[in-house]
This record gives sequence, C-alpha cells and structure tokens, in this order.
Amino acid sequence: MLDTILRRIKKYIPKQLFDTAAPVYHYLLSLTGALIYRFPSRYLYIVAVTGTKGKSSTTEFVNAILEKTGRTTALLNTIRFKVGKNSRPNNRKMTIPGRFFVQKFLRDALDSGCDTVVLEMSSEAVKQFRHKWIDLNALIFTNISPEHIESHGSFEKYLDAKLQIARALEKSSKKNRVIIANADDTNGSKFLKAKVDMSVPFRMSDGYPWEATSKGIMFTFDGVRIMSPLRGEFMIANALAAATFAKSQGLVTNIVKQGIESVDEIKGRVQFVTVDKKERKAQSFDVVVDYAHTIDSLEKLYQTFPNQKKICILGNTGGGRDKWKRSGMAEIADVYCDDIILTNEDPYDEDPRSIVDEMKKAITKKPCEIIMDRRTAINTALSRAKTGDVVLISGKGTDPYIMEANGKKTPWSDASVAREEIEKILN
Repeated sequence: MLDTILRRIKKYIPKQLFDTAAPVYHYLLSLTGALIYRFPSRYLYIVAVTGTKGKSSTTEFVNAILEKTGRTTALLNTIRFKVGKNSRPNNRKMTIPGRFFVQKFLRDALDSGCDTVVLEMSSEAVKQFRHKWIDLNALIFTNISPEHIESHGSFEKYLDAKLQIARALEKSSKKNRVIIANADDTNGSKFLKAKVDMSVPFRMSDGYPWEATSKGIMFTFDGVRIMSPLRGEFMIANALAAATFAKSQGLVTNIVKQGIESVDEIKGRVQFVTVDKKERKAQSFDVVVDYAHTIDSLEKLYQTFPNQKKICILGNTGGGRDKWKRSGMAEIADVYCDDIILTNEDPYDEDPRSIVDEMKKAITKKPCEIIMDRRTAINTALSRAKTGDVVLISGKGTDPYIMEANGKKTPWSDASVAREEIEKILN
C-alpha cells in the first residue's frame, strides 16, 4: 500500500525535489525504527557481509560454522530470514527490506534468545540508511564489480556505498571489531585500511591445493582438507571468506570444516533441480538455477560446466537498471552457450521485448531464440536437452516475483517451474 502511494506521489513531485527529499525520508525511517525497537544490535554479535557477488553464499557458510560452535544464530540474506531454528524464504524481492524491517528482525532475534546475527548488506540498503544504527562486530568483503551504476550514479559511488559499511564498523561501539577482505580484489585494500582492531585479508591461494570439478569443490585450509558438493571456483572463494572470519574468532579448523561441509545446497546459487526419486533415473540431463545477474557472475556460471552442452535461458532487468550490461551478458552467452533462449526476467516499467531485442543484437555466433513467456522458455529448453546436457536458467535465483509495470508482481520460482516442466516432459 505504501509503495503504491509513493509511486503516485512521485508522479506529481518534480524529480529534483523528490531526489532531495528521499534521503531525509529514509534517514528518519531508519532512526525511527531503531528507536521503536530500542537499538537491539547493541546486545548481539553482528557479522555483516558485503560485496557484488557471493554475499548470500558467504552468509550461509558463516551461519553454518557458527551453529557448529553452539551459537544460536539469526540470518538475514537474499535467500531467507532465519531466527534460531525457524527459517522462511525471503519473499521481499530485496536483501534488506525497509519499513523498520531490519530493526524488528534484530529485536526478534534478541527476544528469541539468539546471540549472533549474520547480515547480508547491500549497497541499495546503504543508500536508504538501512545500515545505520546497527553496531557491527565484523564485516566481510567478498569482491566488487560494476553493478547498480544507474542507481548510484557511477562505479565510484557504488564502491563508496560499500565502503560506508566499513565506516559504520569503524564507528561501532563494539570491542574487537574485525574486517575480512578479499585481497585478490583490486579494491580489497580499501576495506583493509578500515580503522578497526583487526584487518585480515584472504586469497584463493589460502586454499591451495584446491580444485573445482563436476563433483564439487575441494580446498585446504590450515592443513585441513574441506570438501563440498557445491559447484564453482567462486564458491571456494566464498567458503574461504567464511573460514578466514572463523579463524579470526579463534575457532578451530575442524569446526570450520564441519560447518562448510554441512552446507550441501544454497538455493538459487548453482542449484540443481531434479524431480522426485521415482522419476530421477529418467532425468539424464542437468538443470541448474542461478542468480547470476552480472557479466562476471554469468561467465563464472558458464565456466563451471566446461564439458557439457549448455542450453542457456537468460534475460535482463528493466526499469533503467544497468542497461549497459545487457549486451555484455549476451556476448558472454554467445561465447559459452550452445543454444540460447532469451526470455522475460523483471521488466518493471520497460517494454520486456525491447530488453531482449537489445540483447539479441549482440548474439551473432550461436543459435538464439526469443520466447517471452518464461515458463514456455524453460519448457522449450528442457525439451531440447539430451543425455549429459545442462540447462542453465540464470538471472532470478530465488526471486519470488516477476516485476512488471505499475508495481505488478507476478509470483514466480525458477526452481519450482523447472521442476514442474521436467515432470511434464518425463511423463
């Protein structure tokens, strides 16, 4: 209801006036929420994770490790909201919802007996001051690449939004504040310069020897071999970020191993979709749902399946969100995919057909078809799959809606739809 009211108000207020007033509005909302819920972060151990890619996976690894120590945790990320043993999907279509949500979540965690909270922190949340009034104990920086450029105005402003979280850590009243940052990233050093009690870098070389195969990942941390069925070299980096944080807290490596190895699936992140056991033998091809929505993440997803024929379903987000990356993502698909289907994703107020038409211009080498209905696109891809192939459905991950014009939200789940269409085909 409030979103509808704001959209209507925005139509009648000059853009310059709206843009000036919006930060004040969001700041006051943030402060009011903290006052209403009595600054709950002061009484909790708070770990935040930020970056362009790998945030959700890293929070899942950190949470799993901390649970192995006996801590009672709460977890807030793009995938789910968890308080203690109660977990529910994040159906808000945003990492950190507004309207006092984060402060209420922290208060609920505290009242439920949680001692530790793991938060995924986005740049959009920073823009709207949702990171304010959260006293952090630790921050993990995964990586950064161009994203949300139209929203922030430039890559430098996007980076600065991430760095504001490090500044929030600097200002935190907590003791023994720690920052963990990816030293393989060219901007990792900026985070490591934060004036906190401990700054700890991590690198892929920390996991040597490591390997990412069709059976999963393996890496070595402090002499201990850690294995996981999760796929992708990037997943090793996410696990190393969590392991490095755990080490900074004095946790023994065997606990780290137990925590990471207990995570056998991260929904929407290289998530394999299969039908129930009675039909599973008949499914001779792989079906994977992944959130990949940047050029780099899409390329890394495709590189994870080097020896399989790839039937790729992708689209792009509308509403003026990073139009520049559309042709780049199409070019990546043209390099790695064997068969490409362009489809609707989240058009918002743009013409959905114009989005994929723009992408199709960049595909010149591989077979490419436009099927605007996303379910039909998935069914078509599955129907073409042969033994040993992989159908890669990217862009939405666990997103619960297709976002359309005038605020319309069509309920959606790539994984559920893919499973339903697999069953149709196999039957």
